[in-house]
Amino acid sequence: MSAIPQFCAIDFGTSNSAVAVPRNGEMVLVPLEEGATTMPTATFYLGEGPDLQNLPRLVGRAAVAAYVEGTEGRLMRSMKSVLGSALMAQHTDVGGGRSVSFAEVIASYLRHLKRCAEAHAGHALTAVVMGRPVFFVDDDPVRDAQAQASLEEAARAAGFEEVRFQFEPLAAAFDYESRIDTDQLVLVADIGGGTSDFSIVQVGPGRRDRVDRHGDVLGHHGIHIAGTDFDRRIELCSILSEFGFGAMGPSIGGQPAREVPSRVYHDLATWHLINSVYRPQRVQELRAMKINYGDLRHHTRLMRVVNDHLGHDLLGRAEMAKIASAAGDEACIDLRLVERGLSVTMSPAQAQRALDDDIGRIAAAALDTVRLAGLQTDQIDALYFTGGSTGLHQLTDRLAAAFPRAKALQGERLASVASGLGLDARRRFGR
Repeated sequence: MSAIPQFCAIDFGTSNSAVAVPRNGEMVLVPLEEGATTMPTATFYLGEGPDLQNLPRLVGRAAVAAYVEGTEGRLMRSMKSVLGSALMAQHTDVGGGRSVSFAEVIASYLRHLKRCAEAHAGHALTAVVMGRPVFFVDDDPVRDAQAQASLEEAARAAGFEEVRFQFEPLAAAFDYESRIDTDQLVLVADIGGGTSDFSIVQVGPGRRDRVDRHGDVLGHHGIHIAGTDFDRRIELCSILSEFGFGAMGPSIGGQPAREVPSRVYHDLATWHLINSVYRPQRVQELRAMKINYGDLRHHTRLMRVVNDHLGHDLLGRAEMAKIASAAGDEACIDLRLVERGLSVTMSPAQAQRALDDDIGRIAAAALDTVRLAGLQTDQIDALYFTGGSTGLHQLTDRLAAAFPRAKALQGERLASVASGLGLDARRRFGR
């Protein structure tokens, strides 16, 4: 009798997550909620109802829905962004005088994924291959190592006994390899919510079953710019200009007018920093900033956002505007929740200008990957796009133009990495 396979693979993403488990000799994606094989990386800590001392929570789509519906509580998204930062050692307020560490937020989410995987597999799972970006933290090997160690600690706290890691773009290369019947040199562009990662990999039918694929990897590179940065750029250039971002203050004592202090706007446009704006001391400081505003309507609107905790809602509207621009549509952003009749319109051209610098840096990172591998762009046979942000045609068009000889292909944006991690897990643990 063969042993029951007790392993799985987890793609813990900045925006979405997925899990793969073995079944009948193959790796399959686990339905996580409502039949969907991907789930938002989100946790909502309930602030009302019974048993609050035990931190009742919702995850995934239910977490986002509770937030949108105005349920009392605290939404946590972009949890992966805190890995490698000082926030991992801190507790965050979830309402009602309760707090929870960021490490436990991540562990509890992984615990939920593990339970879903075990329910689908029908037995306990003790080993996992987890995806990781090429760099959790750019240009800081020490913090990068700390980030992986923190994620491993969270996976063990979730109940896994053996934890291995694989680069997410390399996992996507394994997924691409399963679809081809010729040897190729592929550049994988894995562009998700938090990072843009690139790997150059030799793939082909003769290599699929090798456990050790290090020799097939010719280059890795990545930068910490991706979908959440796009959302931030869109919010800053469109929505937050109506709240004072980039505006000038009054001329005081005959001195030239100065720009309104911008830190609060950058915090409001960054998922994991939004709640820091709501702290009592910070709110008091923002009230005192009224003298810095030449247009007092901007300050009134800002205080409405802060007092009513509307930061996540505004950023969600920026994300929807980004999606509209990716489809080539003009986005009308309704802001009546802040002020009656308030709205802003953003054209695709405005979105392009807002995102152009970040897209350029991502394209430069792709070219750097080839250069660091000692290759030329015309040696790349295929570009394989994966990750939620590759739905942005401005980005994929720029990357395809940088590699005119390569065939550009789109994988499953939210599932290619999980599928490839599953193949890697089967090679590591399935023998």
